[in-house]
Amino acid sequence: QVQLVESGGGLVQAGGSLRLSCAASGRTLSNYAMGWFRQAPGKEREFVVAIKWSTGITYYAGSMKGRFTISRDYAKKTMYLQVTSLKPEDTAVYYCAAGGSRENWSDIKYDYWGQGTQVTVSS
Repeated sequence: QVQLVESGGGLVQAGGSLRLSCAASGRTLSNYAMGWFRQAPGKEREFVVAIKWSTGITYYAGSMKGRFTISRDYAKKTMYLQVTSLKPEDTAVYYCAAGGSRENWSDIKYDYWGQGTQVTVSS
């Protein structure tokens, strides 16, 4: 089992920045990939970015390149998502997730999810 707890969300003005955190506990993460997802009101959950924990290799959704940066602190078992130049359309609940790492990003099944953290961007 892996437990995930997100933090760092809040109300931000457009153009601002936020850093979200995802603290993991439980199993060792060396064989896991972790990712960030978001779900805006009335929309489906969408993939933002993922990282393979052991190597630090990252994979971004095409539309998320540039303003979103994923990182991890291996020792603290904490993953981060830095978001810059925030836009009102970035308003969503942001979730972190973990799943067994696979060679192909598309084969990763995210079995563990945090409770989410709300990000609201005002115009």
